[in-house]
Order: sequence, then C-alpha cells, then structure tokens
Amino acid sequence: MLEGISTFISNIALSFVHFFYAVTHPGEWLGWLTELGKLESIEAKESLGRFIYYGGSSEFFFVVLTSFLTLTAVGIWRKSVMWAVVRGLEWFANGLGRIVAWVGLLMVLQQIIIIFLQRIFRVATIDFGPFAPFGYKLWDGYSFLSHDLSWWSEELKLYNAMVVCLCVTYTFVQGGHVRVDLIYARIGYRAKRAVDMAGALFFMVPTAILTWLFAWYFMWRHLLTPKVSASDTIDRILSKAKMLKWNVETIGFSPNGFDAYYLFKILMLAFCGLVFLHAISFFYRSLLEWREGPEEGGKYLDLDSAVDTSATGTH
Repeated sequence: MLEGISTFISNIALSFVHFFYAVTHPGEWLGWLTELGKLESIEAKESLGRFIYYGGSSEFFFVVLTSFLTLTAVGIWRKSVMWAVVRGLEWFANGLGRIVAWVGLLMVLQQIIIIFLQRIFRVATIDFGPFAPFGYKLWDGYSFLSHDLSWWSEELKLYNAMVVCLCVTYTFVQGGHVRVDLIYARIGYRAKRAVDMAGALFFMVPTAILTWLFAWYFMWRHLLTPKVSASDTIDRILSKAKMLKWNVETIGFSPNGFDAYYLFKILMLAFCGLVFLHAISFFYRSLLEWREGPEEGGKYLDLDSAVDTSATGTH
C-alpha cells in the first residue's frame, strides 16, 4: 500500500520534469515531422519512435493527470479560471461539431450523385478535373481524381465516421445524447450534479483512456513497419528505429473499393481525445453548478436554437 502511494507521488513529481523536458527538447519527439514524407535519417526515425512510445506511456498519463489536478486546484481557488476552461472547451466542441455536421449534407449529395450516375447514365467511374466533370471527359480532359463508383460508395463510411467521431462532444453539449436512467430524473439538482461529476470521472475518462491506449498502437501498426506494440519498451522501440519506414495500409474491402482505412484509425484517436477533453469540461461545469446552485444552471451554455433546452435544465 505504502509502496503504491510512494510510486504514485514520485510519478506525479516526475511529471513536472518530463513536461519541462518535452517542452524544451521538442526535436527529440517531433523531429520526424520535418521528414514526414520520407523518414530517411536515423534522428527522424528515433524521434518518431519516442513519439509513438510516449503517446501511450505512463509518463504521458501522469503528465496529463498532473495537469488536470493542477488546473482543478487553481479552478477551485478561482472559479473564473474553471469557467474559462469550460467555455473554451465547449466553444471548441460546438465549433468543430457545427462545421463537421455539414459532412452529413455532403454524404447525402454524394449518394444521390452516385445513384444517378450508376442507375441512369451507367457511368462506371467518377473523374474530377478541369474538363472531366462526373466521368465525362471533354476532348482529353485532365483528371486529378478518378475512382470507380464502388470506391466513392465505400467512402461514404468515412463521412459517417467523421460525423460520429468529431461531433460526439458537440452532441453532448447540445444535450442530444439519449439518457437512460432509473433515478436521475427524480433526484434533486445538486444530487444530479454529483452524479454527473461521478459519471465524468469514473466512466467517461477511463473509457476514453483505455480506448486511446488500444487505438494508439492499433493506428501505428497500420502505418509503419516493423510493427510496434504496447508491450515495447522505449529501448526496444529505439532499437527498431533504424528500420522504421512508412507502410500505410491501403487495402480495401473490394478490389476497387475505398482504400484509405487508416483514416478511420486516426478518427478513433480524435474521438478519444475529444471525449476525454469534454469529460473534463463536463466535470468542471457540474462542479461549478453544484457550488453555485440551481440559479446558475446552464450558465454560458451555447445551445442551438432548435435544441430542446428542457433536457439540459437551462432557463
């Protein structure tokens, strides 16, 4: 017990050192970005290896945990700071969601175009270019994007994944997620805020972290060779660094189908990051509303006009 507490405290203390070192030595873990396309030098490969390791490491976890604890302590001391964090994160969630939501319209329009070209005009491919609109080339028009209709049909899954992964926190802020409960609707205002705080800390945060740890290495295993895994130590990853090279997954479900499925893995990470950030925002909002009482319920909440505000408790 005492050993576990000592280890926890030492990791918290070391997180300040790790954070300071990462900020003052960005080239050691971000240097690979300068050779993003080629990844030829040993230095770039080693920096990529460090980036991969630390993205799913205990060191990174304790840096994030310490940042959260520090920010929470400051926010309890100064409510204005905590409200600023809530407003900033909710503004980001709303802004991103309102932009990405238009992808739903693009998805519908593309599906309509595919149906018309396939069923009416019997077109097999869609070409985009100055003189190649929707598969019709005028004299010898240049086409900078040409794929079979099955590719465009399967690409619709990407649009759907973008809406799900990038609009998740926007939907949460707007009160659009379905809540199934047995007691929540019948308890008092402050009890609800306590339930919300517990849900954010004990359900949203752990789920986001565990999914991140799975998705992080799952993504890199489909982008690089030789493959890396969660069990690799930093020394083992650095020993592989000289052999690292890009091996981006481009295999589709069908011969002419959509072949950029690595984008789904990137979206999975974005989903985890957004859920984690909004769990912090939701915890802070619930804590502030618990402290300030029912008269401040829904304070600074930016809801769309079409949203039913009765579900969120706003006035």
